[in-house]
Amino acid sequence: MTLTVVVASVLVFSWKLLGYLIPQRFITESVQRFSERVTVTLLAALVGIQTVSGSEGLVLDARVPAVLVAAGLLLLRLPFIVVIVAAALVAAGLRALGF
Repeated sequence: MTLTVVVASVLVFSWKLLGYLIPQRFITESVQRFSERVTVTLLAALVGIQTVSGSEGLVLDARVPAVLVAAGLLLLRLPFIVVIVAAALVAAGLRALGF
């Protein structure tokens, strides 16, 4: 697991470093669109995995409703700090209720 994280970190860092080292004329529009989509896709996958995974496998706990609340508030374009606080309050409230 640790090796995987280190390898992934090195790959991501090298990808970012290449973005600064390669002259703009070599970066086509399709490469730029691809890199933008990869970033969003990886972040969405990370959020999804962290939301429903646990040491025993699939876990549906207070994180799921908190992420749904956060997604809804982001769709309403509320400030990010409001989204984070609201999601944290939902998760804390549900955990206090034993969920």
